[in-house]
Amino acid sequence: MLWWGVGSAGAALITLVSGWPGFAGGLALGFYLGTVTRSILRAVALCPPGRTLFAGMLWYNILVLGHVWVVAYEFVPGGPLLRERTWLIVAATMLSLYSGVRAARSSLVSRPASAHDSPVARTHRHRARSVFWAAVVAGWAAMAVRLPAATRTPVPFHPEQRLITAAIWTVHFDLDNDMWLAENRIIEAVRDLQVDVMGFLESDTERIIMGGRDWTQRVAEELSYYVDYGPSPRKHTWGCAMISKFPIKKSTHHLLPSPVGELACAIHATLDVHGRDVDVIVSHNGQEENPLDRKLQTTELARIMRESQNPFIFTGYVVTKPHAKNYKILFDGGRMHDIDPTDSDRWCQYIGYRGVKRVGYARVSRGTITDTEIQVGKFAVPEPNEDISEWKPSYRRVNESHYAPEYHFPTIFRGKGVRGHFYHVFKEPRYFE
Repeated sequence: MLWWGVGSAGAALITLVSGWPGFAGGLALGFYLGTVTRSILRAVALCPPGRTLFAGMLWYNILVLGHVWVVAYEFVPGGPLLRERTWLIVAATMLSLYSGVRAARSSLVSRPASAHDSPVARTHRHRARSVFWAAVVAGWAAMAVRLPAATRTPVPFHPEQRLITAAIWTVHFDLDNDMWLAENRIIEAVRDLQVDVMGFLESDTERIIMGGRDWTQRVAEELSYYVDYGPSPRKHTWGCAMISKFPIKKSTHHLLPSPVGELACAIHATLDVHGRDVDVIVSHNGQEENPLDRKLQTTELARIMRESQNPFIFTGYVVTKPHAKNYKILFDGGRMHDIDPTDSDRWCQYIGYRGVKRVGYARVSRGTITDTEIQVGKFAVPEPNEDISEWKPSYRRVNESHYAPEYHFPTIFRGKGVRGHFYHVFKEPRYFE
């Protein structure tokens, strides 16, 4: 009972507490599970296999559904009953473990003492230790292989021109149209776009149904980016993440007001961009069916941007028509400029800016990756002592030749593009004076 209490305390910490205490709780829970797993498996081997495994898998799948219900409550029957109640699923899991450990202890104690010291039992213990240490060695080897990539210092693409290329992409849990993993194609698209900062929305793949994967870490390591993972799965959002070639000096994770529908997340980060602090927001607002949520969320985003004194770039999923009420709340209320107010074919994703000079804007098709296009903006960052707070953007479009080649968008996406990604809507990037 006491040892189960230690495991339960660890489960409570990782579920309810942020930061290092939650991490320590996770370590305690993992250690507890490691100590009881072998005993439970040995006890299961003594039970009728059909009934035992059927009952166990049935209860496991109920718990898995429950851990999805806590975030998908907007789309499932009875969802509000489990809205944001991860603690309830964790409590049910720990009580189930307690029952399993008690049952295992009873069944194993009832076995003859000679069974524990038999040659077969000794052989099994030896094999278990061998497997354990082999797993430890494999883990250390994997860390050693990844270490060089994880410790590289990211370098921006065009520091001489003081450029920052920012993009937003809703990747729908790293899946393609056929529900296969798409991270290799995402890596290729990000590499070819040469983005310095990119926001990923619906990025949380760290739940059981998504394989407990951290694909953003792989993107960051393979392409040499800093990464902000955004709010954790226990915050009950669909996830938002950000990769950056520039050092992340400060980052705040927000849960935007959502009194009715699904929770909306946002990352507000301050980056060291060519020696100047530039703020970036990556955000995902709620659904069209919940206008109150969207209004409150947009108002909060506008407040964050309005109160910042730094140059600012907004990349987010707003769910509004251009020049509609929420659009005006975001851009007028946040003291921001729309990257292209004449682009009327938008509904979800938008890019805004303030205190940086916009160079160009492009829309790139999603290819085979669900479920939304990529929007990209290029900006020139003023020198640290240059004040452009009173600068007004010009919306007069110019030819690509107006700028040096370093300012151009990649040519690989012109025409039919590559891997299904190509400049669409305008058929080419737009450049501004």
